Amino acid sequence: MEISKEIIERAKSWLTDQYDIETRKQVQELIDNNPNELLESFYKNLEFGTGGLRGIMGVGTNRMNTYTVAMATQGFANYIKNMFTNEKELRVAIAYDCRNNSKEFAKTTANVMSANGIKVFLFNSLRPTPELSFAIRELNCHAGVVVTASHNPKEYNGYKAYWNDGGQLVSPHDKNVISEVEKISDFSMVNINANENLIEYLDEKFDEIYINKILDLSLSPKAIKKQQDLVFVYTPIHVTGGQIIPRLFDKAGFKNLHTVKEQIVVSGDFPTVVSPNPEEKAAMTLAIDKAKEVNADVVLATDPDADRVGIAVKDENGEYVLLNGNQTATLLTYYLLTRWDELGKLTGKEYIVKTIVTTELLFDIADKFNVKKFDVLTGFKFIADKILNNPDMTFIGGGEESYGFLIGDFVRDKDANSACFMIAEMTAWAAELGKSLYQILKEIYKEFGFYKEGLISLTKKGISGVEEIKNMMHRFRTEPPKEILNSKVVEIKDYKESICKDLRLGIETAINLPKSDVLQFFTEDGTKISVRPSGTEPKIKFYFGIKGKLSETADYETINAELDDKLNKLAQLFSE
Repeated sequence: MEISKEIIERAKSWLTDQYDIETRKQVQELIDNNPNELLESFYKNLEFGTGGLRGIMGVGTNRMNTYTVAMATQGFANYIKNMFTNEKELRVAIAYDCRNNSKEFAKTTANVMSANGIKVFLFNSLRPTPELSFAIRELNCHAGVVVTASHNPKEYNGYKAYWNDGGQLVSPHDKNVISEVEKISDFSMVNINANENLIEYLDEKFDEIYINKILDLSLSPKAIKKQQDLVFVYTPIHVTGGQIIPRLFDKAGFKNLHTVKEQIVVSGDFPTVVSPNPEEKAAMTLAIDKAKEVNADVVLATDPDADRVGIAVKDENGEYVLLNGNQTATLLTYYLLTRWDELGKLTGKEYIVKTIVTTELLFDIADKFNVKKFDVLTGFKFIADKILNNPDMTFIGGGEESYGFLIGDFVRDKDANSACFMIAEMTAWAAELGKSLYQILKEIYKEFGFYKEGLISLTKKGISGVEEIKNMMHRFRTEPPKEILNSKVVEIKDYKESICKDLRLGIETAINLPKSDVLQFFTEDGTKISVRPSGTEPKIKFYFGIKGKLSETADYETINAELDDKLNKLAQLFSE
């Protein structure tokens, strides 16, 4: 393989004294013996996207390493200083997960921030992402960073950037920070001389503040007390949730939390799973095995930075059923609104939020309780932004289909810790009614309709793949389907054009959301199809939402099979 002179020169620039000996050694090895990896490592700069950095770890401009992290941090620091010129003391909070090099990247971030005169609150060991969001608000910080690649495979790491509201960067800050980061074209432009006097370390005392905030969310403390012997199995899948969840459950009063011993071990290599993602069935296998051993009522799992939660519940036959993100969000929303109503806390100023690809069932539940509801674009930062821009209303909860949920507003990102606590409390509440969560879910489907969702991702690699995805979106816009599985399309939402077309009435209305390359088709029978190109991968995603009627809970299996069949037909239709 022939490598261009430009890439070789870029690589050779990493052989100078400003880079450490080990880095220089690894770069030279790539130059001498590994042209493929040399190309991948140096053909471009690792992009600072709207959420921050994410990439494979290694040497080079297109890899996550201390140098690319430091350069990104310098750009971020410059933006913070430009935005808060009148502040006497600028503050940032920094956290990190268990991934390989996370601690080193977090310390690099702290060093650069402090070198730029910014006060740093750095957690002294790994912590969940939502605790970082909480710390920004609790400590009156102007920004924050958490080093994590969320649920990506072990070779990845990442750098999530947050603003002073505790949410991830949104417009205009996201693009403005990107612009500042792009100005840092060389490592020599980074101020790396740390001011240790400006770095304060946060320890377990801060965890207690966060844990107490979560416990303050409780709506059924009496149920917890009566059902304290409920059995839960929990796995952090080797990572940060293990720092918080056991302490949280103990303080709440739950007596029987069993952890998966093989997965409570902190390891950035994630030795027991291929992917540390609770959305994947394989990641839950050991937890289900443990649940069978101890006869658990509910199984809980969190991803590497403890912002997503996956659960399994018992069916009538004692078998464990994995719930998807929509189902978990449905149960939590129903529980929260039911208890707020029973406790007389609803005043007419409360609201919930979901993303546009999340189940419409959440809105049906909100309507029952006369609670306001908002749709936002895919990405939890938009839920955080909705909270920020509605200070006169009370946010109860919100979620997305990809296993993220938030309760209360003291955190401004999805929070698996508070979600796990609320799921446990909800289990106790259901037990007081003589029911399981599985039974509650069936009853919800009977009352509101049996909603079911599916997702397919089509990968289109290379330059031709990018063009193919563009052409697919163009065809959907210019030649939209008139029918889907024999049901007439009655509404089309185009988030790129910000237009909602009601085909029955022949009218168009504006969509008051940021522009995004997303299309949605709604049919007469309640089917919703969302089409969205991935912003980070060469994929186009199709989200399916369908609805059936469940007259009796005893008919669940029959209707469920019918809906599965319909989802399979939709998947086949849109895969062609």
